[in-house]
Amino acid sequence: MGITKTGLFTKQQNDMANMAKTIAHPARIAILQHLVKTNACVCGGLVEELGLAQPTISQHLKELKNAGIIRGTVEGTSVCYCINPEVWQEFRQFFTGFFAEIKDCNTSCC
Repeated sequence: MGITKTGLFTKQQNDMANMAKTIAHPARIAILQHLVKTNACVCGGLVEELGLAQPTISQHLKELKNAGIIRGTVEGTSVCYCINPEVWQEFRQFFTGFFAEIKDCNTSCC
């Protein structure tokens, strides 16, 4: 497999690709949807909510946290997670702008 040539693309294109890659798993989408729906810190219950094994959920939470999309705080023996509103807003702006540009393209070309 070849080396990714990220230098050929703008910072915004690379940032957007990294954002998309981070959420490009249905388990991560489900975790984010649950956190948004709950609109509070979640300290447990994701195993029951999603039906996935705890190590699987922990790995996905780690990826989301490393990307900054969620925040985690230690409370006793558990870690509580919630959406990071600043990064969430950044995602929203990136993707809203991206899809707004696509919306205006000429669809009669093919």
